[in-house]
Amino acid sequence: MSNVLVLVDHTAGVVRKTTAELLTIARRLGEPVAVFIGDGVQDALPALGQYGATKVIALTNPELSQYLVSPKAEALQQVAAKIEPSAILISSNAEGKEIAARLAVKLESGLITDAVDVQEGPVTTQSVFAGNFTVKSKITKGIAVITVKPNAATPEAAETSPEVEEFDVTISDAAKTARITESKPRAATGRPELTEAAIIVSGGRGTGGDFAPVEAFADSLGAAVGASRAAVDSGWYPHAYQVGQTGKTVSPQLYVAAGISGAIQHRAGMQTSKTIVAINKDNEAPIFELVDFGVVGDLHKVLPAATEEVTKRKS
Repeated sequence: MSNVLVLVDHTAGVVRKTTAELLTIARRLGEPVAVFIGDGVQDALPALGQYGATKVIALTNPELSQYLVSPKAEALQQVAAKIEPSAILISSNAEGKEIAARLAVKLESGLITDAVDVQEGPVTTQSVFAGNFTVKSKITKGIAVITVKPNAATPEAAETSPEVEEFDVTISDAAKTARITESKPRAATGRPELTEAAIIVSGGRGTGGDFAPVEAFADSLGAAVGASRAAVDSGWYPHAYQVGQTGKTVSPQLYVAAGISGAIQHRAGMQTSKTIVAINKDNEAPIFELVDFGVVGDLHKVLPAATEEVTKRKS
């Protein structure tokens, strides 16, 4: 059975849910081999073993954390030369897609980004042209390099006891381009990360700048909060929470759009959500063409009532 490399997405050894999803997908394709960059590999081992990693390759070269993505792509190229995988899976976030693109060039391989499903082959499913079409794709040259959207798979446990292999890579001077001079974690909100959340409640122009009902409903569901471009451009919510073609692309199990008209730019960022609910006073809003459930009403009345009911049923 061929090896499948999975780049571990983690923070100081705390493995993100996206990695569990990638390992679950990797088991469909072959033997999952996790590539861990940075410190904390021992802390990550239980989580990686829980989801089926057969081996963990640890890369601790200081250059990998001192510079931006180019050294990581170079390191993965060297790991791939040794392991000879049939595919390489990477989380489809901003850094992951840049690493994947640089890696594919170095390997002279095909690249598929933003896959929402990966099956044996590997054959991928993507949502393209602002979510208007679903296509299936397969890489025909070299090692398949694929970035996978969060929530593309439900993590499935498969207990293993992976061994850790230290692997020393050589980083060229050409890859040492943009040095990281300072970094600090984003202030914690107590809510899930937007791109990884299973439930997202987003607010738009219809909030009038008052996101309190959106946040309260999100908190009752244990959800992340998102915003439309109109809300962000108006200064009502930080840009980091924008969902859409020029913001973040999400694919949660449940997406609630409150006061969002449903412009194509926003739809492109959330159209692959499993279930979509919209709340809007305008019964002709374009968002209603897309939804599974629609509520015609004022979000300032609907959301507090929904929050009260959710809270009551949870207690």
